[in-house]
Amino acid sequence: MVKTWSTPVCTTGRELIPCANCGAGSGSAGGAIGGSNVTDGCFKPALDCGDFSYVRCAFCGLVQMNPQPVKNEVISRYAQMFGNDYLLYELANEASFLNLQQLALRDARFFELEKSLFSSGDLSLDLSPDAASAPAILDIGCATGALLSFLRSRGWRVTGVEISPCGEYARNERKLDVRSLPLEENNFVNDGFDAVLASHLIEHLNDPRSFLTETHRILKNEGRIFITTPNIGGFQARITGGGWRSAIFDHLYLFSARTLPQMLKSAGFAIEGWYTWGGLAAGLAPKMVKNVADFLAKRLNLGDVMIVRAKKQSCC
Repeated sequence: MVKTWSTPVCTTGRELIPCANCGAGSGSAGGAIGGSNVTDGCFKPALDCGDFSYVRCAFCGLVQMNPQPVKNEVISRYAQMFGNDYLLYELANEASFLNLQQLALRDARFFELEKSLFSSGDLSLDLSPDAASAPAILDIGCATGALLSFLRSRGWRVTGVEISPCGEYARNERKLDVRSLPLEENNFVNDGFDAVLASHLIEHLNDPRSFLTETHRILKNEGRIFITTPNIGGFQARITGGGWRSAIFDHLYLFSARTLPQMLKSAGFAIEGWYTWGGLAAGLAPKMVKNVADFLAKRLNLGDVMIVRAKKQSCC
C-alpha cells in the first residue's frame, strides 16, 4: 500500500476564510465570519482531526479546512519539502503513481481525446513532440515528471509546473520543461494548451478558484482539464470520518462529485464526466472484502478518489 505523504501539523500562520466555492462568509453570501466562530451561520463542523478541523459550507456543501494555513507558508512548505525526503518518496512510488494516473486517464477517456488530436492516428510514428503542430499539454504538480515523460514519448509537447524539489529532478534528469513557480506566476500565453492535468493538486491550494480561472485562460477553446482528487463523498470517507486517510493537514479542501463540478462550472467549464475508484484502503479489511468493496465503489461511483473531465467553454 502506498502511504499518503503528509507534513507535520503547523500551529502558526492560520486564518479564517470564506467558502472558496460560493463565497459564504465573505459578506456576499451567508453573512460575515464573526470572531473565531466559523460555524456561526455559514459553516457547520465536518471533520475533527485533532490539531486541525474541517467545516462544511451550509450553502453549497464544500468541505474546507478552517482556519487554514496562510498561502505564503503553504508555498514555502512545498518549495522546501524537508530536504530530499519528498523527492525520495516520489521516486520510490513513481511506478505505482504512474500506473494509477494512466488508469485514471483511461477511465476519463483521455486517450480518446489524444487520438482525436493527432491527425496521423498513430502516436508512435512521424510526429516529433517538438513540432509546433503537436498538441500541447500542461501537467500541474507534475512531481518527478514521470507522466510528462510518458506523454512526450507519445508525441505531446509537454510542460510541467512543480514547486517542490521534484521539479529540479524532472528538469535535470528527464530534460523536461518544468516551471518552479505556482501556476498563476508563470504567465503562460492565452489559449496555449490543448489539455491540462492536475493530479492530487487542487486539494492542496489555498485558492482553488483562482487556479481554475487561470487554467481556463491558458486552455484553448474546448480544451480539456482532468482533475484527480480525493472524494469526500466516497464510501471510505463516510465510514472513517476524521480518520479518513485524505483528511490530512496538507489537504485544505475535500471535494465531492457535487462541489468540484460546481466550482468548475463557475470558472467557465462544462462537465463531461466524473469517475471514481477505490472502496477500501489495503489493510482495512480482508482481501476478498476489499475486492468486493472496490468493485461496488467503482460501479456505484462511490470510490475514494475521483477524476473529473471538463471542457473549456468560450466564455463564463
